[in-house]
Amino acid sequence: MKRRTLSTAVLGLALAGGLACVPAAAQTAWDLAAAYPASNFHTQNLAQFTADVDKATGGAFKITLHANASLFKAPEIKRAVQGGQAQIGEIIFANFQNEWQIFGADGQPFLATSFADARKLYEAQKPLLDKKFAEQGMMMLYSVPWPPQGLYTKKPIESAADLKGIKWRAYSPATARIAELVGAQPVTVQAAEFSQALATGVVEATMTSGATGVDSKLYEQLKYYYDLQAWLPKNAVIVNKKAFDGLSKGNQEALLKAGKEAETRGWAAAEKVNTETLATLKAHGMQVLPPSPQLKADMAKVGETMLKEWLDKAGPDGKALIDAYRK
Repeated sequence: MKRRTLSTAVLGLALAGGLACVPAAAQTAWDLAAAYPASNFHTQNLAQFTADVDKATGGAFKITLHANASLFKAPEIKRAVQGGQAQIGEIIFANFQNEWQIFGADGQPFLATSFADARKLYEAQKPLLDKKFAEQGMMMLYSVPWPPQGLYTKKPIESAADLKGIKWRAYSPATARIAELVGAQPVTVQAAEFSQALATGVVEATMTSGATGVDSKLYEQLKYYYDLQAWLPKNAVIVNKKAFDGLSKGNQEALLKAGKEAETRGWAAAEKVNTETLATLKAHGMQVLPPSPQLKADMAKVGETMLKEWLDKAGPDGKALIDAYRK
């Protein structure tokens, strides 16, 4: 009897020990690389997106957001996701035009100048983007535009001739080409370094959105904003396909659903932010002005030149894209 009692006790301890060694359900953890500050509406949308994934999976799928280029700089994020150093990241298409011209379609000035036109261009562009990302071992989760791009300067500008020789911040091949066509000096500066570049005199002018103008406090160094509404470049959240395929079905569904909601929310936010940020620029003493007829005409010519150049480089895919957009 004593022996049986001892054996039962030992068995109980062994079972307890064995159960203690069984791990709890593993939590999935991803890193999301982003280039813009926490205050930016794209980053705020990403924060809501990660919270939605966390909530939908009961905390089983955690995505850590690394904002303000703290994990990878903006031009490095696409390669990092493709190579698996980050499972997910946010890019701006225009940064990668030299790799594949279709990435630069929404950076062509005066091609799509309203949110409605930007949406139409995106619908024409999306099948090509999905195919390219699939070839590169990635998938696009969602895309959101920036507000329309305008011109920031230290001095009044009446025509393109007034931009000759000015130090112009470029963040993409398209913005560098605009500088060349108006006779400015392009200087490549990413968003995270923009404020410092202005403070040290590295740049004196740029074309970007009201949102970036507020994020980077351009009103502290630049005094004029010309509301050209030149183009609406888009950001995209991309995912490493192997990492996605490795998720449970439930986590995949949660990610896709949160991405769809983030795209809808982001497009609405971009329109709201456009109105709010221009008001903020004015409140800080910046002159927010319409372009003069001459400046508008000069920049329209720049757009015509650049679209022709882009079509020559983009080939049949580029022509098909523009034809679909203009239907």
